[in-house]
Amino acid sequence: MPVYPDTTPVEVERTMTVAEDGARASVFTLQSHAGTHIDAPCHMRDGAPCLEGFDVEDFHFDAVRVDCTDYGARDPITVDALPDAAVAAGADLLAFATGWDEHWGTERYRDHPYLTGEAASWCAERDCAVGVDGFSPDPTPSADLDRERDSEPETYAAHDAMFAEDQFIVENLTNLRSLPDSFELHAYPLKVTGGDGSPIRAVAEY
Repeated sequence: MPVYPDTTPVEVERTMTVAEDGARASVFTLQSHAGTHIDAPCHMRDGAPCLEGFDVEDFHFDAVRVDCTDYGARDPITVDALPDAAVAAGADLLAFATGWDEHWGTERYRDHPYLTGEAASWCAERDCAVGVDGFSPDPTPSADLDRERDSEPETYAAHDAMFAEDQFIVENLTNLRSLPDSFELHAYPLKVTGGDGSPIRAVAEY
């Protein structure tokens, strides 16, 4: 499975089989931010709430899809793209559909569009979580070492803005382009003590 650059790879080891042991079992080795997952505010802010500090209902979102399919590689998504009317109608998560999930498993997946800090602040201040179909709402380090050395951002402005307001971030979503403008997103994490994040089975209902 592709993982964020320089983080722990995912491994699945079969430790028991029905034929030899009478039961089948496996050991999973994965980081809390592998695959489709949700970030808790304590992921990047000391003293912020972790996953176990929230009620299960907090992970059921009234979502609005934001069409960003016309954005190219590493384009910034600014406040101008954000749907004020949708938020006024009661959305509590904005799902940014860039179409970048089609690059999953390739180096190009790193080059997804990203939210500016101002756009993330706009979401957080309106009590909206954020979902993205890329590695992160912030720029991901490039596979192009020359570009990374010269121009890669060294901060996480979108994460910082979201976590300052104790908002969630859902990353590595897929198929957002196929969804209607409004839907319900179920994004339930494992209830891990001190959980800074957790893989989820993201389900859209509409």
